[in-house]
Amino acid sequence: MALINKSHPEEFILLGFADRPWLELPLFIILLITYPTAMMGNIAIILVSKLDPRLHSPMYFFLTNLSFLDMCYTTSIVPQMLFNLGSAKKTISYMGCAIQLYFFHTMGGTECLLLAIMSFDRYVAICKPLHYTLVMNQRVCILLVSTVWLCGMIYAVSEATVTLQLPLCGLNTLDHLLCEIPVLIKNACGEKGANELTLSVVCIFMLAVPLCLILISYACIGHAVFKIKSSEGRIKAFGTCSSHLIVVFLFYGPAISMYLQPPSSISRDQPKFMALFYGVVTPTLNPFIYTLRNKDVKGALGKLVRSIFTSK
Repeated sequence: MALINKSHPEEFILLGFADRPWLELPLFIILLITYPTAMMGNIAIILVSKLDPRLHSPMYFFLTNLSFLDMCYTTSIVPQMLFNLGSAKKTISYMGCAIQLYFFHTMGGTECLLLAIMSFDRYVAICKPLHYTLVMNQRVCILLVSTVWLCGMIYAVSEATVTLQLPLCGLNTLDHLLCEIPVLIKNACGEKGANELTLSVVCIFMLAVPLCLILISYACIGHAVFKIKSSEGRIKAFGTCSSHLIVVFLFYGPAISMYLQPPSSISRDQPKFMALFYGVVTPTLNPFIYTLRNKDVKGALGKLVRSIFTSK
């Protein structure tokens, strides 16, 4: 592989919580429970969105893509974490690290943009209801989703490739649970100020700009909702947005604290806990957030479960 420099080791040692080994068994058990839960929850969301005709709308099309993203997102890191936590050899090959880097950041970048698209969908549905079917038609929805996936891939390939070019001077220990760009930059030797600046600038476009668009969308939504005269109408409008806002808070909060500061200023344990949060906790909670706060999804899930049991 042309990217591999002579200064790069053949494998990395992922230290994880080596200084606190008593954390490894509880974390292994937690991941062993949360990973299948996240997979089953997101698969359920995808199934009901596809099988129930009432959920064949742009909002659930985007939700299906979010669920698929979360499945890929958590799969890109959790199996490796489980393997390392459950064995004495806590390593990952250089090639494996590069692949994880590309996949993890593709999913993360795509999710940043997809959450912004979902807020735009809610803005059009509530603020421009008469134009909703015209603006958010099937062709537009597919185009928007294709664009965010493409942008996520471009972000990951460009940023990860630049990071992988940094000289490591033979250093093969990463104080983390996985391969992540800020940690690799922090671990590099030589001048890395340009890489830190590039990461900050790119993350402003991938994190700060989408978040600003989300906040603007919800400011407009809030203004429109308060104009609704009936309290039932206001509750219904807020109900369709509250789940998305919770997901935005859970995803963007840790991501911003991790990526919108210079890697050299990041504390030792911050990357580990942040990665666990936005890479494991958020994908596990998302299906429950959308299910528990959405009558249509709960009804569709109940119908799917009943059909499974009656067919037996």
